[in-house]
Amino acid sequence: MFSIEHGFDATVVTLVDEGEPGTPPGEDVVVSAFEECVTLTQLDPRSGEPVRVTLTNGQLRDLVTALNLPEGVYRRP
Repeated sequence: MFSIEHGFDATVVTLVDEGEPGTPPGEDVVVSAFEECVTLTQLDPRSGEPVRVTLTNGQLRDLVTALNLPEGVYRRP
């Protein structure tokens, strides 16, 4: 399940892990898309603190491309 919210300065997508039967669900992931970057935030269940990863737009493009390629090392043209 996920939700999408469009704000003034960002679009926020929250990914909710509903879990598989018999397994506890994972922590929600919040994806915030800004003009200059994308951040992924998830609560660390051990510390109770949020962990944030920031991707530049170039890194995000590489990630999207990589999800559709076989194993290897690539360079964007």
